[in-house]
Amino acid sequence: MRGALKIAIIGGGSSYTPEIVEGFILRYAQLPVKELWFVDVEAGKHKLEIVGNLAKRMIEKSGLPIDVHLTLDRRKAIEGADFVSTQLRVGLLEARKWDEHIPNKYGVIGQETTGPGGMMKALRTIPVLLDICKDIEELAPNAWLLNFTNPAGMVTEAIHKYGKVKSIGLCNAPIGMQKWLMKKYSVPAEQIYTEFVGINHLHWVTRAEIGGEDKLPELLDRREEYSGKNVPASEWDADFLRSLQALPSYYLKYFYMTDVMVQEQLASMKESGTRAEVVKRVEDELFELYKDPNLQEKPKQLEKRGGAYYSEAAVNLMDSLYNDKRDVQTLNVMNGNIIDFLPQDACIEVNCIVTAQGPIPVALTKVPEHIKGLMHAVKTYERLTIEAAVQGSRDLALQALVHHPLVPSVGIAKPMLEEMLEQNKPYLPNFFK
Repeated sequence: MRGALKIAIIGGGSSYTPEIVEGFILRYAQLPVKELWFVDVEAGKHKLEIVGNLAKRMIEKSGLPIDVHLTLDRRKAIEGADFVSTQLRVGLLEARKWDEHIPNKYGVIGQETTGPGGMMKALRTIPVLLDICKDIEELAPNAWLLNFTNPAGMVTEAIHKYGKVKSIGLCNAPIGMQKWLMKKYSVPAEQIYTEFVGINHLHWVTRAEIGGEDKLPELLDRREEYSGKNVPASEWDADFLRSLQALPSYYLKYFYMTDVMVQEQLASMKESGTRAEVVKRVEDELFELYKDPNLQEKPKQLEKRGGAYYSEAAVNLMDSLYNDKRDVQTLNVMNGNIIDFLPQDACIEVNCIVTAQGPIPVALTKVPEHIKGLMHAVKTYERLTIEAAVQGSRDLALQALVHHPLVPSVGIAKPMLEEMLEQNKPYLPNFFK
């Protein structure tokens, strides 16, 4: 990897873009970026220009010799890149709205990465990412593809199975947990060790050590938690949490507290619309701010958007790969033999040592017996969904949905699937041959 780096951000018109630009500015000494390419599709051109011009102002203010390019030509952006980061949303927020709304109509969790909504997002997204991989294979065969696009675990697994690029999946939940613990215990990151067990958006923390001292019982007993802005903040049951003997991801509320979460979603939809509609209002406000020609830094309001620390996680990972740092990061990688009851080519979310050659998953010390069944069931659904996306198979899509733990019956799965496929027809040509 050469000294003057070229980085391509696919989905560059995202409202998150100022955060990643800030990350490159702060890490320039360790990560010498020469070219920063932001690429988007025609439908995102307006946003790309607004956020891209803000990026240019931020770089200009920093005084750093980074060239910023805005383009709709994906191949031009990818050609010769050292890193390609994907943060795209096929169908934009309008598609997400239906991912959330249609399941709710059937009394089922409606969420963009979990359950039926996550399945539809995967069906729309996987073919697009595999197409991007073909460009990377041809134009930047040595590049690292860092995938933030949700559902990150499924997308990353599909890339490893059907692509030929070096790829790693990332999520903001692990780094968010670390930031929360740093604040809670007033310690630097180096004094924290958390062991993550699971798959993307379905993980448990089985060890939490601060300065070498076990804090897991204390964290379980107090019921305090790190949560995302996209998941309602209902409290865990204290007895259940203590008996679980692991700190569950906030996404696990959808599985462990399904009835409460469905009711919260229905109430929230009546009051303020789906989460997608709430995010749309926040984004509109952000882009109005981004238009200000005097704005030269990331605005504080971006924190309201959810997905905090995504970009910090991305820049951390690039820094570690480029500089062979061998630090520990929680990433989405292929299983191998780390979780023995899942297939070797399954994508899992665990701690890894990051080297210049790529991440090396760290062996787990604890996998509680009572979490294995849920992990296996959701991974089975994920693998069926990946195959459905690649083949355009309604049969596999139906099997995936029926076997998802959040879908109560065939009688609900079948009409719900038909309605969701029809709603997504423009983005699913494989399913409508």
